[in-house]
Amino acid sequence: MCHHCVIENVKASMLSRRSFFTGGLAAAAGVAALATSAPTPVFAQTPAKTHDLTHELFDKFPTYFGGQQLFYDKKFDYAKDTFNLYELRLSEHTGTHIDAPLHFSADGKSVAELPVEDLVAPLVVIDIKSKAAESADAQVTPEDIKAWTSANGDLPEGCVVAMNSGWGQHVLTDKFRNVGDDGKTMHFPGFHVDAVKLLLETSAKAIAVDTLSLDFGASPDFIVHNTWLPAGRYGIEGIANLDGLPAKGATIIVGAPKIKGGTGGPARVFAMV
Repeated sequence: MCHHCVIENVKASMLSRRSFFTGGLAAAAGVAALATSAPTPVFAQTPAKTHDLTHELFDKFPTYFGGQQLFYDKKFDYAKDTFNLYELRLSEHTGTHIDAPLHFSADGKSVAELPVEDLVAPLVVIDIKSKAAESADAQVTPEDIKAWTSANGDLPEGCVVAMNSGWGQHVLTDKFRNVGDDGKTMHFPGFHVDAVKLLLETSAKAIAVDTLSLDFGASPDFIVHNTWLPAGRYGIEGIANLDGLPAKGATIIVGAPKIKGGTGGPARVFAMV
């Protein structure tokens, strides 16, 4: 074969291979475009606004046991070191925070083991503010859940169910803990165990409260914790700003800390509406 013929054959082969790869890449790009353009049902609706559902945490933030649970130790100072850095010591269950299944079980999921898909969910807000105004010991009951479904339809698949008792307005006052005349029993709203048992029959991923505990303050036995968390579901305590959200239609995003072996931890929680 002549030198010219060899060169022409090589050129033809290269052009053929180039066309193959170009066509293949174009086809792959087309498939990718179709895949990425397909709707992903993450949000309950197209979000237009973000709502912060997290209290600002500080050293004197009210706690379940009453003592300080956040401590600052400044290790570097800008004036001396040209940067600031604090070492923090805190309880896992301080401020707006997560209760992982491990909190009330021997071998449940730690906060780091919560599936990330369980941290983005439709948000259900059950308003019991009128009951809480009449009694600090008010609880979310099965009747409250049934009233919500009568007004809004079935609970969304994989939802987070939040109690809005209006208690967040007391967070900077002694009423947030609301210790009674006996000097030890607290009085604030929470979930009733029968409501939790009802929710365990659904696909709800978590329950949330705007108080210090999933159980109401006067609970003698943490029955809600002991029923809900060992079942592999998680809780959010100290959630904030629920008044700005609809009963149905928001999507909650839970920034749970990924701490190995943690029974919970402070979280940044927000909702898209």
